[in-house]
Amino acid sequence: MTKSADLNNLPQANAKEKKKIRFSVVWIIPIVAALVGIGIAVQQILSKGPTITIVFKKAEGVEEGKTLVKYKDVNIGRVEKVELSKDFKKVVVTAKINKSAEGLIVDDAKFWVEQPRVTLSGVSGIGTLLSGNHIGLELGNSTKVRRQFVGLDAPPEVTIDQPGRQFVLQADNLGSVGIGSPLYYRRLNVGRVIGYGLAQDGLSIDIKVFVNSPYDKYILPQTHFWHASGIDLSLGADGLSLQTQSVVSMLIGGIAFETFSIDPDATPAAEDAVFKVYENYAAAAKEPEPVVTEYVLYFQESLRGLSMGAPVTYLGLPVGEVTRVGLEYNPKTQGLRPRVAISIYQARFMGHLALSDTVKEKVRSETERRAFVQRLVDLGLRAQLRSGNLVTGQLYVALERFPNAPQVKMDWTKPPYVIPVMPSSLQDLETKISSIIARIDKVPLDAIGEEAKKTLNTLNSAMKTADRTLNSIDGEIVPEVKTTVQDLRKAISKAEQVMASTDKTLVGKEAPAQQELRVALQEISRAARAISELAEYLERHPDALIRGKAQEVTK
Repeated sequence: MTKSADLNNLPQANAKEKKKIRFSVVWIIPIVAALVGIGIAVQQILSKGPTITIVFKKAEGVEEGKTLVKYKDVNIGRVEKVELSKDFKKVVVTAKINKSAEGLIVDDAKFWVEQPRVTLSGVSGIGTLLSGNHIGLELGNSTKVRRQFVGLDAPPEVTIDQPGRQFVLQADNLGSVGIGSPLYYRRLNVGRVIGYGLAQDGLSIDIKVFVNSPYDKYILPQTHFWHASGIDLSLGADGLSLQTQSVVSMLIGGIAFETFSIDPDATPAAEDAVFKVYENYAAAAKEPEPVVTEYVLYFQESLRGLSMGAPVTYLGLPVGEVTRVGLEYNPKTQGLRPRVAISIYQARFMGHLALSDTVKEKVRSETERRAFVQRLVDLGLRAQLRSGNLVTGQLYVALERFPNAPQVKMDWTKPPYVIPVMPSSLQDLETKISSIIARIDKVPLDAIGEEAKKTLNTLNSAMKTADRTLNSIDGEIVPEVKTTVQDLRKAISKAEQVMASTDKTLVGKEAPAQQELRVALQEISRAARAISELAEYLERHPDALIRGKAQEVTK
């Protein structure tokens, strides 16, 4: 009983209903505000574009918060910060790009500061004079994302979406070509120079050109390029030559190209193909020679007027050209001697022996070519300098036959082979003139002049005596004697005129015909003495004019 009583006395648990929590209207406002703030933050995050950094050598006209980033003249961002690099050598520009333009910021995108520029290809960036400088963008082909870039010093010459192709030209020198110089095809501007630099070997200049479409299809593997800069005026052994493309090329230069021999089966050249640049149109238009042999000439005279490119002729026809003119050490004399290197076009030089098949011409044996030249040398073939232009003094090399030339055996052991030479006719003429002048210098011209003056004085005195004698004679004068005296007066008058100019024309050191003058003076002296004797005889025997001279009586 006791245990049950105790159980009844235990406290009992009573279940009570839980009170409901009431939501206050006051909390709605902050909740809504928080949701709006979160939505705005998310929206800003989702609409925010990338931030990029661009490193420039200099950032002229770029300002924080003002300078825009443009693509095709459309604003796609703004500069946020401009500061110097850690080494203080460059400028780091931080720009915020719009979300809509995020796809433009790829690995090969290019940036530059757009500002007014005057180049050979024209004027650009004029709009920045009013709106201020901005950062330009060129889209690349890559799909890789990038956020740090190195800016260009100038805008690219060719945009990626411009139709056409690029090629590489190799030239010995740059000439007057610059970035933006025009490219001509049949005097039509079809492209421009977009860059240049020294080749890796340092022996030539690599020039990058861009040819606009559809003209790029005319660039074939056989196409020749040449400098069309300014006015190509040459006055050489071949005469006067003038070549120019246009007025623009005369001012800023340029490069021209043309295909002189077109292969019907040829296809356009590949992009970035390499071509040689010739010095002028004449060099570019010259047909390539299948076989060229180098020879050397050793002249013993002045080479003034002989230049590289001067023609080499055989019987007046061009068969080669001069490739080098210089000096060479002669081990025999231990001195220097003039050396002229020439190229002989065998297809022209051996024209009468060359086959019609071009392929056979190229493989013609070296032994046959040597034998042909040696035969000509045995027949008197020699190289001689000749004047090609009297105005400029330009010389050229003529291969001619001299039958009286001594026999020469050419050395065919090692090239370049030496062709014997013959002194030029001009050198012979100079030698002869020098010899004549040396002889004239030895002639006692002053003494001859004094003797001529004395002879004239004697002749005048004799004529006066003859006049007095003839005037004192009464009667008719024989007509033959009168005519003779008149002719003698005319001769003496002419002699006086000649002698008057003797000091100017005959007495000088360079006067010609000195021997003839001496002989003439002697004849005049003898004539004067004869006239004097005749006058004295007539004074003693005036009747001799009628009766003739009396016979002398021998004792």
